[in-house]
Amino acid sequence: MKTSVLLAFSFVLPLIRAQVPHWGPCPEPDVQPGFSLKQFMGRWFEVARLPAQFEKGRCMETNFTLTTGSTIRVVSSEVFKGQTRKIEGTGVIEDMKNPAKLGISYSYVLPYSPYWILATDYTNTALVYSCTDILRLFHVDFAWILSRTRTLPEATILNAKETVCQQPH
Repeated sequence: MKTSVLLAFSFVLPLIRAQVPHWGPCPEPDVQPGFSLKQFMGRWFEVARLPAQFEKGRCMETNFTLTTGSTIRVVSSEVFKGQTRKIEGTGVIEDMKNPAKLGISYSYVLPYSPYWILATDYTNTALVYSCTDILRLFHVDFAWILSRTRTLPEATILNAKETVCQQPH
């Protein structure tokens, strides 16, 4: 058992190098009540985030386009080493009773990752949370503060960060 946990951890360690793992399975934070997927669609700029190994660039933005009632085309881009890199994926509402809990995948072979809208006013800001659960032994949190513009007032960013910090880990 000890060897298998150590072996699993050695495979996962590169994935969480920039993140901070927490013991136990992923938490279940409250999400945006009465979430409207249609209002959320469009371009969002990343203003702040928790460290994420898969995001190395700057000027991150994501464009969400509704393709059916519950399926979304997701195009994300970043500037990395002077080059714009884009990746396209698919998003879905994983539970129609709770439409703020989206799942996004950028590969046909990988499962959908949680992409939960904790809070949004649809026109200015959004706070998004995700979590990767590793064998229910520990998890890694991800969070993004998004804006319809490239910047937000510092007070808005601090408020969003406080909301993330108040979530159970």
